[in-house]
Amino acid sequence: MAAAKRFELRPDRKGAAWDLLLYVPTVVALGSMAAKLWFGDDHPLAYVLSFLASFFFFVGANRILKTRLMLLPSAPVRVDVDADAVSIVQRGGASADLVKDQRFYADFSGRSFGISGLNREGQRLQFVLHRGQFADEDAYASIQEALRRLGKPGKPGRPGGGK
Repeated sequence: MAAAKRFELRPDRKGAAWDLLLYVPTVVALGSMAAKLWFGDDHPLAYVLSFLASFFFFVGANRILKTRLMLLPSAPVRVDVDADAVSIVQRGGASADLVKDQRFYADFSGRSFGISGLNREGQRLQFVLHRGQFADEDAYASIQEALRRLGKPGKPGRPGGGK
């Protein structure tokens, strides 16, 4: 039986800066257009743009605060991969063990990947990890190889775009 591999994660400040450059102008533009349409008496379209601005705000905030800067309690800080399970230690101290139906979702650009699986209670959990969260390229390649051997690849067309 092979020993568990441990991968410590760190905040990805460079990725957070890129995400800020993506989400802030998008939210501001959508919010501005919604306000202009609201005061121009086109309320239905203003509602749609307000919803989109709110959606992108929450998605961007979660991505930056949880996956990039690792500030939220549910943010993963360490990943342990052994022969039959993946254990993800979260910032709040909780540990999520993916013990069944683990899947690995690589993105096509190679800058991030997703892990999903069932925990001991049968709940499906999923996590996204980015290249900038690992100490070096060797650690990033090593965890991907360990996860590929452990689980089935995700199906193309599903979130994360498995290969």
